[in-house]
Amino acid sequence: MVSTLLVAAAVGIAIGAFLQKGRFCFVNAFRDFFAYKDSRVTKGVLAATLLTMVFWGIAYQLGYYQGFWTPDWGLTGLLGGFIFGVGMTYAGGCASGTLYRAGEGYLQFWLTLLFMGVGYAGFTVAFPTLQSTYFEALTFGTGATLFELTSIPGGLLALSVAVGSVLVYATLIGRSSTAAAFGERADVAQLNSTAFLAPVVGLRGFARGTAAYARGLVRAWRHPIAASKQPWDPRTAALGITAAAVLWFSQVSIVGITGPEARWTGYLLSQVGVDAGSFDYWGSVLFQGQGVGVTVDMVMIAFVIVGAFLAALWSGDFSVRVPKRRRLPNAVVGGLMMGAGSRLAPGCNIGNIYSGIAELSIHSFIAAVGIVAGVYVMTHWIYRDVGCAI
Repeated sequence: MVSTLLVAAAVGIAIGAFLQKGRFCFVNAFRDFFAYKDSRVTKGVLAATLLTMVFWGIAYQLGYYQGFWTPDWGLTGLLGGFIFGVGMTYAGGCASGTLYRAGEGYLQFWLTLLFMGVGYAGFTVAFPTLQSTYFEALTFGTGATLFELTSIPGGLLALSVAVGSVLVYATLIGRSSTAAAFGERADVAQLNSTAFLAPVVGLRGFARGTAAYARGLVRAWRHPIAASKQPWDPRTAALGITAAAVLWFSQVSIVGITGPEARWTGYLLSQVGVDAGSFDYWGSVLFQGQGVGVTVDMVMIAFVIVGAFLAALWSGDFSVRVPKRRRLPNAVVGGLMMGAGSRLAPGCNIGNIYSGIAELSIHSFIAAVGIVAGVYVMTHWIYRDVGCAI
């Protein structure tokens, strides 16, 4: 047990530090892409997800894993994910982004965490009713991962999906580049040729970008102390997060945020006299009848805040920041929607986009669509006066 807690502390500190150094927030990844076509953080999210998928697939194939998280799939993922996506965009931080910004000293995100807790508690009270009227009605299939459904070796399946994803990404980038090169006067033959040129052009650009990133990384780490205090490329953060996630997968489970946070809510309420175990959702679902207490994943996410704090302190980024009054509704309403949405799905941006897609969960593919759609809609509402690039 002690060794597992040490792993939880190490993984939490590592993830928190890498999140903080890379400014690794899924709101930035999707909102900035939709609003400005800024894909800097988006590339980091894709890199972390695909790398984690490959290493988890290998670990699964070799038997070095502790289990998947595979909720039953249906429209709950789409609806709950949409609510969560709207909420995290309005709050200005996703589940993981909220934790690292809390570690940086942003009181607004501590308030967001508080109201996420209120959302968890409200869902818990409503759970018996929701179980019959919402989950049973909108659930269509038993939870599963493609790793378990197919006979393809896990490492090969993950590598195939990752390579396919890179090809799709390269094709989209290449198509944009070739269309811009031909210009508005391109004829049909030229436009048809872009379909063949796009993957090649995109892969060349991907290779050049990766090579430039590697050279920059080598240059930066010639002065490691100075480099460690500067903001990092999100792709560097992705490498570190992947390493921590692979260790966690081999020792405990996939990486999750809002599930452990919901357990923290029940545990903290139990410390002030609330019989949290008497509620079905806390007692039977989250704590699985083992009694309300501190679990290893709760320890891990607590150390995410510690890791972000240490990284921010080292970099000179830590400061207690009091939010402006006009930002309070973002924390309150956004937090409530994130807490409730993550339970209605179930899962958050980490459980469904990062970990869920990395473990090839059917539920998570559906929920990811809902989350991204929620971000898209909320981004267009926020920027309704100036418009969005996408």
